[in-house]
Order: sequence, then structure tokens, then C-alpha cells
Amino acid sequence: MYDEVNSKVDVVGLGVSTLDMFTVVDAFPRTREVQKASRMVLDGGGPVATAMVTLAKLGANTIMIDNLGDDWSGLLIAEDFKKYNVQTHCLEIFPEHSSSIANILVEKDTGIRAILYRPGSVPEIRDITKYTPIIQGAKVLHLNGRHLDASLAAIDIAKHAGVKISFDGGANRYNPSMRRIVPKVDICILAKEFALTYTDETKVDRAGESLLKSGLKLVVITDGINGSWVFDNDIGIFHQPAFKMDNVVDTTGCGDSYHGGFLYGLLHNMPLKKCAEFASAVAALNTQTLGGRKGLPSLKTVEMFLRGH
Repeated sequence: MYDEVNSKVDVVGLGVSTLDMFTVVDAFPRTREVQKASRMVLDGGGPVATAMVTLAKLGANTIMIDNLGDDWSGLLIAEDFKKYNVQTHCLEIFPEHSSSIANILVEKDTGIRAILYRPGSVPEIRDITKYTPIIQGAKVLHLNGRHLDASLAAIDIAKHAGVKISFDGGANRYNPSMRRIVPKVDICILAKEFALTYTDETKVDRAGESLLKSGLKLVVITDGINGSWVFDNDIGIFHQPAFKMDNVVDTTGCGDSYHGGFLYGLLHNMPLKKCAEFASAVAALNTQTLGGRKGLPSLKTVEMFLRGH
């Protein structure tokens, strides 16, 4: 079965997929406060998973490797992937187990979030080698360190096959085990907080330079509305401003969609400055709708947006 999709995959994602419930509130509730929510929606989530959906929405062929429970949330997670044409051959379903769920509170006027997260009971991926044909046939392996042992094994498979490895270092997601992954990757996109903690630096430029000196070839550091910085051994350092959007509804998934947009640019041989601009446009457009995925733009929408900016 895995050989059948081998040649069709641009990017393989390896991580934890979630079901997200978004609740829009006037302000985050205080102790014992009862508050009426203005909106509630369900959407698929997870950093790597949303990057795969972003790429698929733009037209790339993607597949997600993960373990899900057979509960209602697991079924909805799988169906959401299918809706966006992300291949689901590598989602293993575990009977009598639960999948991961997040409850995301979103302030109505600012789009600022607070997240409550309940991990699923499904086990870590134990044997990544059964997905070897999928990984070997891809152009990029994208991961964020979840399923750690499987991720390290997948990196070895990818390296031996000449597959590029992309890493998502999200905000508040640093832990020491990430030091086993970061030195092995080709494309390293980190949130500012992760980059500063990893390098023990206090400034973005020093963090990026430190990562390049450690042996990495391409580093991107993102910082929300402050934009992103790209560090490359060949072209040096540049800053990509974030696009300013009116009426921001929700910032969930912006970093994940940036990753997807940047990888799309690399897949299509865009210059790095164009990759960063394209990724920033994807992330900006994703702020206009409640949910981490419901606002993801098509390629045509991104191109039209960039022509106007």
C-alpha cells in the first residue's frame, strides 16, 4: 500500500494531530465567571498537521504519519485531513484509545489565544520503518519532535535517501530533547522564543548566527506581527515584515501555515526572499477566519494578495 503513494508525495509530516474547539469570548474568564461565548467552531489542529493541510490547500501532495484513537475526535481528525486532500494512509487507528483535543479561547477584539490541551491516550509511534517507502519517496520530511524516537529514525531514513528535513520549533515547545534533532535538519524554522532558549541568546540576530555557526544551512526565526528573519550561509540575513491585516479574527495556526507556505516556496524553487514573502502572506490570510485551518488560502488567493501588496 505504501509503495502505491510513494512517488506522489511532496512532503511527509510526522507529528501529533489534534481536534481543536475554538471559543470566542469578549475577555478571558476570571475565577467562577460565567460568560456567553459569541462563537464556537471545531477544526483540525497540530503544528505539523496544519502545515500539511496548508501545503495541500496550495496544491502540494502531502501525507501525515500519526497515531489516532478510534474515538469521535480521532474520526473527525482523519476526516478533516481527507477534506483537504492530505493522504491518510499512514494514520494508524488504535481501538479504545482517545485522540488529542485542545480547547482554544480566542479574545474577540484582539485574536489573542489561551489554550487548554488534553493529550490523547494513543501510544507513540513504535515502528517508523514500515513507512520507509513513503519517506524515501518524498521531497521533504517535516516534523517538530513529537514521537521523538520515531522522528530520529525517520530522519536517518530521509538522510540516506537524500530527502530534505524540515523542523518546526514552536513557541513554548523547546525541551532539551530537541537538541538531538535540530543539528540534523536542513530547514530549521523556529519561533523566536524557541530560538533564544535553544541558543541561550537574547537577540534574534545573534540566535540565528549561532545556529548557522553550529552547522545549520538555513534558519528562519518567526516572531508574529514582528515578521520573520531568514539566515542563510549564501545570501546572508534578511528580515521579512509581517503583512498588517485589518480585523484579525484568530491567530491560531499562523506559524504552522507560515511553515507550509515556506516549504511550498522551496518546493517550487522560489528564491528565499520570495519564500519568506509567500509564507508571510499565507499566515496573514489565515488570520481572517476563526480556526487554524478554515482560513487557509488557495494558491490563487495568495497570488492575488501579493499582487495587491
